[in-house]
Amino acid sequence: MKIIYGPKGTGKTKAIIESANAALETAKGHVIFVTDTTRYTHDIKYPIRFLDVTGFGVNCTDGLNGFLKGIVAANGDNEYIFLDGIARITGKELKDLEVIFASMDKLEKDYGVKFVVTCSAAKEDLPNFVLKYVD
Repeated sequence: MKIIYGPKGTGKTKAIIESANAALETAKGHVIFVTDTTRYTHDIKYPIRFLDVTGFGVNCTDGLNGFLKGIVAANGDNEYIFLDGIARITGKELKDLEVIFASMDKLEKDYGVKFVVTCSAAKEDLPNFVLKYVD
């Protein structure tokens, strides 16, 4: 798992979009971009599956967790899942998302999918369960 972190307004969304677009160059499987807005639809390259969770009623931790598991279960060829704004999507503070990070970690280990996640926090404010994924 890779974490793109920083306070609001530091370019995390731009960085994750660039990372998703770059993943197309080497990915052997599907690349998926998950967020809670359609604002970046045109910034994501066409072959990337763009998913706006608001259309699926995802607005809590359990909803996002189930949504991500469904993506993985639906297609064994999914290689990357880029998740922009995990705290915003769930409506929770980052410190309250340990369960979903553990679930993503398990999905990576069990199914070989790679997660890239944006977190709106300075490095010193990241919870330990997130810090372990920071380079």
